[in-house]
Amino acid sequence: MHRLFPQTDAPRVPLRGMLIYAFALLLFSCMDALSKYLALRHPVPQVAWMRYIVNLLLMTGIFAPSMRGRLVTTQRGFLVFLRAMCLVAITLCMMFALRRLPLAEATSILFVAPLIVVLLARPVLQERIGAVRWGAVLVGFCGVLLVVRPSGTLDSIGVAFALATALSSTGYQLLTRILSHTENAIVMLYYAALAGTIVFGLTMPWFWYATVPSALDLVLYCSLGTLGFVGHLCFNLAFRDAPASLLAPVTYLQLVWAGLLGWLIFAQVPDGFTLLGMAIVAVSGVVVAAIGRQPEPVTE
Repeated sequence: MHRLFPQTDAPRVPLRGMLIYAFALLLFSCMDALSKYLALRHPVPQVAWMRYIVNLLLMTGIFAPSMRGRLVTTQRGFLVFLRAMCLVAITLCMMFALRRLPLAEATSILFVAPLIVVLLARPVLQERIGAVRWGAVLVGFCGVLLVVRPSGTLDSIGVAFALATALSSTGYQLLTRILSHTENAIVMLYYAALAGTIVFGLTMPWFWYATVPSALDLVLYCSLGTLGFVGHLCFNLAFRDAPASLLAPVTYLQLVWAGLLGWLIFAQVPDGFTLLGMAIVAVSGVVVAAIGRQPEPVTE
């Protein structure tokens, strides 16, 4: 994802940018953990709709007064819409995956998406891929196989949803890179929030009364949307202080956050082979990022 705010003349502080970026990743992991908790208690479309409508209301209240009509102005409307629908698919599939998989394992499978983007960078984006990056991608896939190994204990349906999330994330990342030269990042985020609100809102007559949310649930729903909104603001603010090449390896800190939250909240501890697979995925991603700009995974 490209910068949300234009670059200013203020001096860069790379360490500050890295800390802000790490905090944004923590917020995304907290959002995933909260999504898992709510998805175990309520229908997934209901959780997703509440997440998006809170995000939409926050963005409208903050950006609409200053941007007005520019908030919904695009140059390539169809691709912006397609990107938004990819994010809707990411949310739906990831929440179903989180219902069946531990948080750390689901997150590690999602990190296959940047590796797939590297494979598609040449035919889709006409980018050159060197031998070292090819090797890092192959090693990364081996790490994912360790996490989802057939003899493991992971739920196969949950793994399928996690892989579907990774594929949707691949499309989202490719479209983001294509649109980054012509579209405003705030506008693209706003369309994503709008699309999620409409798509999941259409399902509410079938799901809303399945389990009526309590007052605590409503607070958690609002927190879910707020975490996503603040996380994306911090995520993009980090790029004002540090270059993408420096921040990209930090992305894999999200695996650590996910592992810690899974242990603290759900008492889920990955086994040795899973931890090894997660480490391999992280190292391969860092290698890819160190050689060329690394696409960021999506946790919406």
